[in-house]
Amino acid sequence: MAENATQRYYRAPCPGCGAPVEFRSAQSTHAVCGYCQSTVVRSGEVLTRLGKMAELFDDHSPLQLMASGRIALDGKDLPFTLIGRLQYKGDAGTWTEWVAFLQDGSTATLGEDNGAYVFTRPFSTARELPQAAAFRVGSTTAINGKPFSVAANVQASLISAQGELPKLPPLGQPFAVVELRSEDGEVLSIDYGGPVPKLERGRAVRLEDLQLQGLKDESAKEEKGRQFNCPHCGAPVQVKLDNTKSITCGSCNSLIDLSAGVGAELRAAEQDEPVQPLIPLGSTGQLEGVPWQVVGFQHRMGVEPGDDEHFGWEEYLLYNRKRGFAFLVDATDGWSLVRPTTGAPKLASSGQSAIYLGTTYQLTSNYNAETTYVAGEFYWPVERGQKTFNRDFASSGRGLLSMEQTPREITWSSGSKLDSDTVAKAFKLEGKQDALKREDALPAFKASGMGCGTILIILVVLVILLILMNSCSSCDPRVENCSSSSYRSSGGSYGGYSSGGGHK
Repeated sequence: MAENATQRYYRAPCPGCGAPVEFRSAQSTHAVCGYCQSTVVRSGEVLTRLGKMAELFDDHSPLQLMASGRIALDGKDLPFTLIGRLQYKGDAGTWTEWVAFLQDGSTATLGEDNGAYVFTRPFSTARELPQAAAFRVGSTTAINGKPFSVAANVQASLISAQGELPKLPPLGQPFAVVELRSEDGEVLSIDYGGPVPKLERGRAVRLEDLQLQGLKDESAKEEKGRQFNCPHCGAPVQVKLDNTKSITCGSCNSLIDLSAGVGAELRAAEQDEPVQPLIPLGSTGQLEGVPWQVVGFQHRMGVEPGDDEHFGWEEYLLYNRKRGFAFLVDATDGWSLVRPTTGAPKLASSGQSAIYLGTTYQLTSNYNAETTYVAGEFYWPVERGQKTFNRDFASSGRGLLSMEQTPREITWSSGSKLDSDTVAKAFKLEGKQDALKREDALPAFKASGMGCGTILIILVVLVILLILMNSCSSCDPRVENCSSSSYRSSGGSYGGYSSGGGHK
């Protein structure tokens, strides 16, 4: 546990049950008794009971109270301990904020949302913050002279809390939360849950970099799957992920909306023309040094504005307990692994390029995209027919950057290309290498060592073949990954309700 020799802990009996309630931070004004769930407020050395806090929902987080770690801040390596937990519900899902008590006596926030983490600290501005309504999603604003993009402006409410808390907005009462992102990956979160807006600034972090100790023992966690009968065919449907908002029936392929929760009214949409994923649902593959499980699959179609040629691609939703969610994208010219960006890339006024974390990406295509088929589980209420406007960018290397826009939100994702051999080895599908083969990241002449004359002949032959295929191809992009056009991969379904959850 992170400790500070100069910090005096305060302990007093709970007014509700008499159990000890401890305050480690002088900044904490509230606490939730771990025995009777009483919400208590501290005034000097007197504790007053305000009522009873709602039970926490099980978000299957590896974090827990009293877990400790280290964070690099302002050139210092500071120990911290998690002393409180706040669970919120917003327009597009739920997220958790952990109260971190640092060795220097200050507090910070470790935000957790669908396996993504952001570490933020209180931040002050040179002038008074405007009302939440002044922040329009997609617009640019300046905070202390630094430009930020407005990534989200949502209504949220506190649904539960635990431990020691420096703030406690009224339970269930909606308030505004605004998120700003910079091109260098910085996040500013403005919380309008109190009389004065609270501003915090930080960046994305990975749990393994925080040197955390005292995490939940994964082997000791009891998996409690939810089960119900499909509203379309009556077959049993098992929900494995706690934050699932959409799932498909394994018997009739119907798409079922769980956004209102199991036990509420379920809506099912029958899906025809099922698409068979090359990588089976439930498979586990090793990418970036960690295991990823395939939990969802979707087929999407796109068309460029003013064009009538449709193209298709596929996305596999991957899940890792500490890394959260990522997308393995299967497009006609290659595979890629992408995830949402923490910051907001700087888009050129011409729209032909974007800069993110110092790297310039050039526009490769822009198009309207639509989801046409889904299978498995998803952490957002996905629907057939969901539409976005997409822009894809690529760097001089393997880097990829994508923007998805809906009337509600503009979201970005980034990643890199993968060789098909890497995908085959990761998921132990060497027997399907031919089916997985795509135009890999290396140029053909570099990969094969062929001479320029040979390449020229091959290019001529390819042009002739493409003309013939364009005139007589029977490929249906609605159910197949087929296109003779340039690189088009959505970069992950982040946008509107497809968002990976930007609220920390």
